[in-house]
Amino acid sequence: MSPTTIYRAFNPAEAQLVRSQLEAAGFHPFVADELSALSIDGYALAAGGIRVQVPASEAADAREFLASPPPPPA
Repeated sequence: MSPTTIYRAFNPAEAQLVRSQLEAAGFHPFVADELSALSIDGYALAAGGIRVQVPASEAADAREFLASPPPPPA
């Protein structure tokens, strides 16, 4: 299965937060281009961001998960 980009972030912390939310929900995310963004100033902006990807079969459900409102505080 090919990976599909479902989210783009311009800093590593945001990308890792999204990855951890997806992982906790049972998806299989991967953060791409993070090392390049950290190595070269301005790379994340020039390349279109740090990509959060999931297998193509999970892409629609993962996008829906990210678009859903957060649960109310307990």
